[in-house]
Amino acid sequence: MSKPADILCIGSVLWDVIGRAPLAMRQGSDVPGRITRLPGGVAMNIAMTCARFGLTPALLTAIGRDAEGDELIAACTARGMITDTVYRSDDLPTDRYMAVEGANGLIAAIADANSLESAGAKILRPLKDGTLATPEAPFAGPVALDGNLTVELLNEIAASPLLAQADLRVAPASPGKARRLAPFLTHGRGTLYVNLEEAGLLCQAQFDSSMAAAHALITRGAARVLVTDGGGTASEATGDDVISATPPQVLVTRVTGAGDTFMAAHIAAELGGAGRSDALKCALNAAATYVSGQGPE
Repeated sequence: MSKPADILCIGSVLWDVIGRAPLAMRQGSDVPGRITRLPGGVAMNIAMTCARFGLTPALLTAIGRDAEGDELIAACTARGMITDTVYRSDDLPTDRYMAVEGANGLIAAIADANSLESAGAKILRPLKDGTLATPEAPFAGPVALDGNLTVELLNEIAASPLLAQADLRVAPASPGKARRLAPFLTHGRGTLYVNLEEAGLLCQAQFDSSMAAAHALITRGAARVLVTDGGGTASEATGDDVISATPPQVLVTRVTGAGDTFMAAHIAAELGGAGRSDALKCALNAAATYVSGQGPE
């Protein structure tokens, strides 16, 4: 690697295909709009935001040796990311994500992360072979981890000595994968970033506030949590200590990637020396800017 990594981003790096319409939509709607294709995936979205804050992220993911994969690697490199750490597969295609968004929010999405799941623990080789670390000298910096990995691999990471000294930050890829984060409650590892729905799924309960959800996650074993609630109040909890803040009110023009932007901005703020309250506000402001369409695509 030409320069050291400031943060590791482990998880999905793929192509986002997103259709957006300015009208409210429902099942079966067929309306005019715009379709874009751009680099995406939870790990990629976090890495892009970290790079905009001046950090150098290294990617631990699986990308195919197909034309789409070559194009994606080039896009990552152009955005200031370290790609020497990417597992390139000869027989697995590059993953994709497809979403449809209307004026009333996300209508539907399908995440095809089958290649990442099939690659499994192979994506962690740079933590063992000296590229980033070795078992004798494990990585001790910040790590952003997403829930697109298999349950088995997430279980392994939650208990693994390879990341025992790391500042582990963990997020589900979607509400449908929220329960995959249960090992981090069991082992009391890392900082969890979830929304209100994902918190409910992890706790098998319904919450009417981010503060209540944060308390419940701590009670279930989480070491630290941040719970967002769209345009509502967000909360951060460590033990019995909970702080909250409300994001600025903006016109929402896009939603895919908002949670990833929040997480990356919060990590970057803390790495820059911000205190808990300031870091939470910085993350909420960054996410609000993103969903309003003012930030980079």
